Amino acid sequence: MQNETPVIRAEDLTYIYSQGTPYQKVALDHVNLSIETGAMVGVIGHTGSGKSTLIQHFNGLLRPTSGKIYIDGEDMWAQPSQIRRFRFKVGLVFQYPEYQLFEETVYKDIAFGPKNMGMSESEIDTAVRRSAQFVGLSEDQLDKSPFELSGGQKRRVAIAGVLAMNPEVLILDEPTAGLDPMGRDMILGQIREYHQQQGNTVLLVSHSMEDVAKYCPKALVVNDSKLFLYDTVEEVFSHAQELTGMGLAVPQVSSIFLRLRQLGYPVSERVFTVGQAQDELLRVLKEGKGDE
Repeated sequence: MQNETPVIRAEDLTYIYSQGTPYQKVALDHVNLSIETGAMVGVIGHTGSGKSTLIQHFNGLLRPTSGKIYIDGEDMWAQPSQIRRFRFKVGLVFQYPEYQLFEETVYKDIAFGPKNMGMSESEIDTAVRRSAQFVGLSEDQLDKSPFELSGGQKRRVAIAGVLAMNPEVLILDEPTAGLDPMGRDMILGQIREYHQQQGNTVLLVSHSMEDVAKYCPKALVVNDSKLFLYDTVEEVFSHAQELTGMGLAVPQVSSIFLRLRQLGYPVSERVFTVGQAQDELLRVLKEGKGDE
C-alpha cells in the first residue's frame, strides 16, 4: 500500500508571520521533510510549535515566505493560478469542522466539495454515499438537516464532505477535539479503516500521544518552528526525555513501563499502547515461569 515516492516534500520551508513589522514571528524555520505516499502519520507538537502552520502549507492555504512545497513532485506555487488544483489533492479538515456546516441537508453539505470540483450528478451521488458510509452515517440521515444531529454526527458529516472529494492526502486537525471517549474511538477507527481501504495518505494532528501511538505507524514532531523528528512511532517515542522537555508527554502506559524498567523489571522500553502492554506483561510472566 505504501511506497517510497513522497506525496509531500518540503524543501527549506520557512514561514514568517507579520514579516517586516514589530510583530514578526518565525513560525517555520527551514523545514525539510518527505512524506511517503500511503503513509498514516501522527503530527504532534505543543501549542505554538508550528504544526498548524505546517499543515496549512500542505494544501496551499499559506504560501511559503521562502522554500518550496512539492505535491507529487510538482512545485505547488510554480503557477499560483493553479493552486486550486492542489487544494483538491490535499483535503484539510479543520478543528471543530461542524461549525462550517451550512446546507439544508446532510447530503447537500457532503456534496458541496464534489460539486465545486465539477463532478457529474451521478459521480456526486456515488461520492456522497460512499463517504457517508465510511464515516458511519446512515442513508436516512442524508435527508436530515445537519443541525438536527449530535455533535459527533456533525463531525462525521464534515469529515465526509472532505472524503467525498477523494483527496490524495487527507489532513485532520484534532478531529476528536471535544468528543467523549466513545466518539473519539469511533471517529479514529473510521479514519483508520478509510486509510486501510483507500490507501491514501493520512495526516492526523493530535495532542493525544495515546491516539498517535494506537492509530499511526509514523509520527512527525514539530518543536519551536523546526522539524524535530519524522520516523516510526517506536523511534519517536523512544526519545521520551526530549519529548517531555518540549512539553509533550509520551503515552501514560509508556511512562509506566519506563519506570518498571528503572526498577529492574525485564520489560521493554518500547511499549506505547495498552495492547502492547498486555503482550509484554504476558511475555515477561511466561519467561518468569520458564525460569523457575
